[in-house]
Amino acid sequence: MITKKIGVIGCGNMGGAILYGALESGVLPKENVYVYDINPVMMEKAKGWGVNLAKDDEDVCLSSDIILLAVKPQNAAEALSQCKKALDEKAMMSIVAGVTVERLRNMIDGTPRILRLLPNTPAMVFEGAFAICSDNDFTEEELEIAKSIYSTIGIIEMVPEHLIDAACALNGGGPAFVAMFIEAMADGGVKQGLPRKTAYRLAAQTALGTAKMILEKELHPGEIKDMVTSPGGTTIEGCEALEKGGMRGAVIDCINKAAEKSKKL
Repeated sequence: MITKKIGVIGCGNMGGAILYGALESGVLPKENVYVYDINPVMMEKAKGWGVNLAKDDEDVCLSSDIILLAVKPQNAAEALSQCKKALDEKAMMSIVAGVTVERLRNMIDGTPRILRLLPNTPAMVFEGAFAICSDNDFTEEELEIAKSIYSTIGIIEMVPEHLIDAACALNGGGPAFVAMFIEAMADGGVKQGLPRKTAYRLAAQTALGTAKMILEKELHPGEIKDMVTSPGGTTIEGCEALEKGGMRGAVIDCINKAAEKSKKL
């Protein structure tokens, strides 16, 4: 259990998912967490989790040893300006998409240590995927604390900062893309007569199980495909349809477009 005081600036979808997952896992004691969000609805949600509610961004920083900045990119400069000098010599974790460490430093009055990372919303169900910058100036203890927070609610991959935009597209936006594929699979099942609820459950569980085969059994995706595609069978017919529809190219283009947008934020 982490004994350092942890502050959270921004408790929306992503910040809230991380905080909720960390609290539920038991790695963060609620009495050691301080939260502020400009949205009263988000503050009420945080209150329900039993954490300390700060009066503003500066109060979060003054009360905490390590601060998680989880605001939208367009709100980062304003939020950091409200911290005043309270971030000086503190440790700050940033999940602000598209905003580099250099840009963050230019927004801050003081010289905090900064760790940039890219999370995703499945952290709420302890299945998050976190890309953490390997080039950071956190102390060894602070980095271990960060890893302990995120490893309890998902998996961690250390990447250099210049690859964070790629991670933003892949694991950051990935839940939306995977959900779209699951929805499309379910639509196909419904077209063939399956009840909608049944189709969603079968499609979602299939995606979950396949992912576990890759992560836990370390099977190559192509190997899983070959395991299922019997000669002259039904699955190879479906694979042919996906190839004719340009599925691979569309997905690659999807990640490229999202990564390029991240670079422009």
